[in-house]
Amino acid sequence: MSREGALLVMLAVAIVLIGLMGLGWRRRTRRDRGLAAPSEAVPAGSLVRAEFPGLYVATTAHGVALERLAVRGLGFRARADLTVTDDGVVLHLRGQDPIFLSRERLTATEQATVAIDRVVERDGLTRLSWRLDDGTVVDSYFRPQGASARAAADAITALLTSPTPTGTDA
Repeated sequence: MSREGALLVMLAVAIVLIGLMGLGWRRRTRRDRGLAAPSEAVPAGSLVRAEFPGLYVATTAHGVALERLAVRGLGFRARADLTVTDDGVVLHLRGQDPIFLSRERLTATEQATVAIDRVVERDGLTRLSWRLDDGTVVDSYFRPQGASARAAADAITALLTSPTPTGTDA
């Protein structure tokens, strides 16, 4: 086979693979079209407890670290800041509006090692479990930089276990 023939075969294979990836993503977005990140705003006067710059990895079905969801606003990996306030958690992905997860939405947090497209050292990710508007529980993964995943998980756990600012339990 000539060089040109081999090049055409490789090009055809690449085009087919890119087309299949596009088709897969389109099917995933169609499947998850009803899912959306909350659009609530951070309450005025919320006190910041901790901030963690890092990398937003993915949002997956709860307990299924390899099943990425195409939630609007959370479909792609991005540089992000995770801010823990008295009223909840703010995910600020670069190029997106901040996503506020109120205390009532949060269900749990812990460390993780694997998410859909990221494998890190043991317990190098922070997994935040929370509820969508329809009550579906999902997991969002965050890779802190400059701090440990344990520090981020502990800050969120403290939020979950502390009394709400109004004095009632979360």
